[in-house]
Amino acid sequence: MEIVLEAKHIYKSFHDPVTVPILKDVSFNISKGDFVSVIGKSGCGKSTLLYILSTMDTDYEGELFIDGELMRNKKEKQLASVRNEKIGFVFQFHYLLNEFSVLRNVMMPGLKLGKYSEQEVEHRAIQKLKMLGIESEAMKLANQLSGGQKQRVAIARALINDPLIIMGDEPTGNLDKKNSTIVFDIFKELAEVYNQTLLIVTHDNEFAQSTHRIIEMEDGRIIR
Repeated sequence: MEIVLEAKHIYKSFHDPVTVPILKDVSFNISKGDFVSVIGKSGCGKSTLLYILSTMDTDYEGELFIDGELMRNKKEKQLASVRNEKIGFVFQFHYLLNEFSVLRNVMMPGLKLGKYSEQEVEHRAIQKLKMLGIESEAMKLANQLSGGQKQRVAIARALINDPLIIMGDEPTGNLDKKNSTIVFDIFKELAEVYNQTLLIVTHDNEFAQSTHRIIEMEDGRIIR
């Protein structure tokens, strides 16, 4: 199995002004096509872990490999390019830009990557919207959509650069039951049909139970 992400002996403390350990000896790996959820009570360290795994937080001990490459000692510019090319993000809040169309919102990370022409990025964006069943909304402004539609647009945007891994921080946290199920089904299809790797932090146990694998955290450690 191709390993996409590997964490080895990750430790993290906050120093303010007393040192408080947040993560303690966290090690695991994720293979291509894995659909993994991270669960645990509030304050157990799951969001902190996600920030480290997504390379946004570089102040930790241990080693993080993404696509076989060690992230330690990389400059911010190099990390930004890893994030843009290899990681797709879906947050609890969609962070869409209301003054732009749905299509433009989805295209943005693709334009930023600069790997394809604008025309090609647009074509890819339309494909992703089709895949998620919302291509009919492409020309609407982002603020004209329902909450569930916005989250689907956010997923399309996360997919635009064909990332190695999608990371989600409570992506259904703001949605009702029906829309949570829609988002879950999209993730499941991405993993099982498109072999997309997903790592999702969630407090929704029902969501977690249906993923391929659960990483449960307690007091900064992985307990299962």
